[in-house]
This record gives sequence, C-alpha cells and structure tokens, in this order.
Amino acid sequence: MNPKRKKLLLIVIFIVVGMGAATGLALKAFQENLLYFFSPTQVANGEAPAGTRFRIGGLVEKGSVKRDPNSLHVTFTLTDTLHEVKVDYDGILPDLFREGQGIVANGRMGKGGRFVASEVLAKHDEKYMPPEVADALKKAGVKHDYGRYRLR
Repeated sequence: MNPKRKKLLLIVIFIVVGMGAATGLALKAFQENLLYFFSPTQVANGEAPAGTRFRIGGLVEKGSVKRDPNSLHVTFTLTDTLHEVKVDYDGILPDLFREGQGIVANGRMGKGGRFVASEVLAKHDEKYMPPEVADALKKAGVKHDYGRYRLR
C-alpha cells in the first residue's frame, strides 16, 4: 500500500470512529434526559423505575396539601382515584396549583414510597388537562367534566 492510500485509510477510520463516538454520546444524553410518565396506580404496582427520574400525574387530593410555614416545603397526595402517592416538593408551586386539579410532577421515588418532585406543572385552565393525566384517569374509570371529576 502506498503512503497516499495509508493516509486516506487513516482519515476514513478516524472519521468513522469519531462519528460512532458522537452518535454514542448523543444517544446516552438522550436516554438520560428521557422522562417516562406513570400514574399513581402504576407507581403503586411497582412499574415505576427505582432511582430514576420520571413523571407522575393525577389529581391533587382535596384536603391533602400541607405547607411548611417556615420554608417552601409542600406535601400533598396525588391520586388517580384508585391509588394515592404522597408527594414532597421544595419550591414555589404554580399559580394554578390547587386541590382537586390535575397536575404533572417531575422527580423520583424517595424513602417510604414518597415521590420527591423537582418540578410541578399545573393545568392551564379548567377545560385543559395534560394528555398523560387524562389518559391515566380514563384508564382508572374517572370521567372528566370541565374541572369536576367523578367515578363512572
């Protein structure tokens, strides 16, 4: 093999290895930032991954919101009317957050089966519900009627 061909072969090998490494790093970053959605029933059944970030959605149970007067710590119960999950959150809740409304929270499971939220997202108006929450409630047999929820 002459020197020109060796040099060309080395360049091609370098490009292929570089593209492979870049693709591998991009796929790894994508996988780490992927958040799966789970309902409280799926979390109760153990379908949610332990130690991994995911989203959970449902209705904030009436009478369950407890705020620490000395900090931004809030605890509340999230339900799909079949199962409940206790949620801990440190931060400012969205203006639209209130009991009986649908929310989606990002975070991971903590000690004692409690969900530790890093972000809480509330619905936009009384007719809107995040699609994931609406699907989870539909599977649980809950009928959504413009901001009111009832079992079918």
